[in-house]
Amino acid sequence: MAFIVAMGIPSAVMGLIVWRLKGRIEDKEKAQDKKNEDQQELILILVQSTRASIALGEATAKAVQRIPDAHCNGDMHSALEYATSIKHKQKEFLDRQGIHALLDD
Repeated sequence: MAFIVAMGIPSAVMGLIVWRLKGRIEDKEKAQDKKNEDQQELILILVQSTRASIALGEATAKAVQRIPDAHCNGDMHSALEYATSIKHKQKEFLDRQGIHALLDD
């Protein structure tokens, strides 16, 4: 009987240690998941602000082009084409990423 009790004490101590360690690991995983969600939200906001900036630049360029006395040079036209090109590349990339996310999960 004493032998069984003697074997049970170390097992109980190890069980307690493992239980505490498991709790710490789960807490760290929850914190990491929260951090990942926050990073995804930040990236989404950055993409949205980039799209808004491009839209504002396009609207400004088109408005300036309509002013008769503005004398737009080729720089305005090439900048507008470049912004439009980048906007489409970004949209295509994000579309591909969305498809990959749907298929990989």
